[in-house]
Amino acid sequence: MPQEQLEQVAQELVDRAIGAGATAADVVLREAEEFSVVMRMRQIESLKEAASKALGLRVFLGTRSASSTSQDFSAASLERLVERTLAMARATSDDPASGLPERGRLGRYGGDLALYHSDVAKLSTDDRIAWARRAEEAALSASPHIQNSEGASFEASTGRKVYANSLGFLEGYASSYCAGSVVPVAVNGGGMQRDYWYSASRSAGSLESPEAVGSKAASRALRRLGARKVGTRCVPVVFDVETARSLVGHLFEAVRGDAIYRNASFLAGKLGERVAGENLSVLDDGLRPGGFGSRPFDDEGIAACSTPVIERGVLKHYLLNTYAARKLGFETTGNAARGVGGPPSVGPKNLYLEAGSTSPKEIIRSVADGFYVTELIGFGVNIVTGDYSRGAAGMWIENGELAYPVEEVTIAGKLPDMLQHISAIGSDLEFRSAVAAPTLLVEGLTVAGS
Repeated sequence: MPQEQLEQVAQELVDRAIGAGATAADVVLREAEEFSVVMRMRQIESLKEAASKALGLRVFLGTRSASSTSQDFSAASLERLVERTLAMARATSDDPASGLPERGRLGRYGGDLALYHSDVAKLSTDDRIAWARRAEEAALSASPHIQNSEGASFEASTGRKVYANSLGFLEGYASSYCAGSVVPVAVNGGGMQRDYWYSASRSAGSLESPEAVGSKAASRALRRLGARKVGTRCVPVVFDVETARSLVGHLFEAVRGDAIYRNASFLAGKLGERVAGENLSVLDDGLRPGGFGSRPFDDEGIAACSTPVIERGVLKHYLLNTYAARKLGFETTGNAARGVGGPPSVGPKNLYLEAGSTSPKEIIRSVADGFYVTELIGFGVNIVTGDYSRGAAGMWIENGELAYPVEEVTIAGKLPDMLQHISAIGSDLEFRSAVAAPTLLVEGLTVAGS
């Protein structure tokens, strides 16, 4: 459907809801074409291609609200949707924080965020299958020790999103995405290890080559052969870019507004206080061109912006949608995130820990005895208390060198202490998702093994 037609459907549904008695209403409408293929051992294991469209309606009766979804855009179906949603709203309780944003906060970022690239849509099915095939072939041919594969995949999507509300906001935008990955299995002397690598972008032309992805995945799997356990000790821990990203993800969970107003975060009540080392700054940047969390407006119609979360160790802002902002007495930071179903939640824009000036090799060379983490396992993190305990695998560092692979260990500490004891920040910041971080060196963590 052309964007004008999508916008017309969204506006007419808002008008229907107001005409039927709603005091306010908004609509999210999404149309997409999606593709995915999985190769395993040079054979296609699954192939999916689908086109979809769906919308979500949210209505308000004063401070009561309800939402519902539909994939049927016919007039009769939308009329029933309005009736059903209003009936649900009448059955809910009043919530003073409920409602649309203030009219004066609505807007759209006027610049080009490079969210849509036509080369993704132009990729043929054969091209997409070939990417996965070439990536797996590169991994399998990298070494005689690569004897199996858990699969290589390629996925792509293009679509449009439209948001409309009864305050007069009606806007939409197009986006594209593509990604490829491979998971080879290395075998040596009866031991078996798997690892992975991937590339993701808004543009097909910006992806790493399938051969580069396959080769890197193979080298990551091969270096894990012969992994051993280590004795329990307190040592410096180096998180690579993939595992460091998870630390920023935990930080997001601690600064999201719903965790704060529920007092379910170790950072509740800490605004303006030093919560991390002076070398650490974290930004939530909604204006990054091509960013996976970039968009011209959030899912409540708030124009894209950037929000400093931590500046030189000081907590500056929580991340908020309108509801969380009202609960806390603050202004929204434009972090409303919503599919087509349910009310908006709080989501990151492009949340990242700012890069330092030290290369990953220099960080490793600075460690006499420590652990280089390349994989984290499990979800042993308590955002309320900050307790951190996760299974891990990686390489042991001896005298500044990666000495041997390690597996079946647990890293334990407390997130508040970890933020205060990041002693080195890498220069290798990469954006592979909406959350990113460079290599990080954290002092004084317990690595529990045999």
